[in-house]
Amino acid sequence: MKQTGLPEHPDAHSPAGAQIRFIMDGPTGNMIHSTVPCGQINRATRHRTVHEFWHVLEGKGQIWRSDGAEESVVELESGVSIDIPAGTAFQYRSSADGSGPLMFVCISIPPWSADAEGESVEGPWQPTI
Repeated sequence: MKQTGLPEHPDAHSPAGAQIRFIMDGPTGNMIHSTVPCGQINRATRHRTVHEFWHVLEGKGQIWRSDGAEESVVELESGVSIDIPAGTAFQYRSSADGSGPLMFVCISIPPWSADAEGESVEGPWQPTI
């Protein structure tokens, strides 16, 4: 059994560009806390093998997702949860309206294997990073 706390400083950056803090890991998945500063537009990405679940804690933003058959843009705000199935292209951004950074918890199944897991793709917005 494990117990962790939220690290004070980011441990790394995701391949898309979010600041990430590692919270928990295990044989079937892992969990991170992500922060996207106000106005930041992350790079569009597609995961090869992992499925993600997100739950927004604070801030506002948008996420674009496309699986080749269906495409949508969802408003991200506190209380919203989304999934990103393996093979789905996605890009997200934090609002520049002064509402603070976009913060969410992300669960990855199976565990995130390496930065090579994510491949860059074309998205609807020009990244700022």
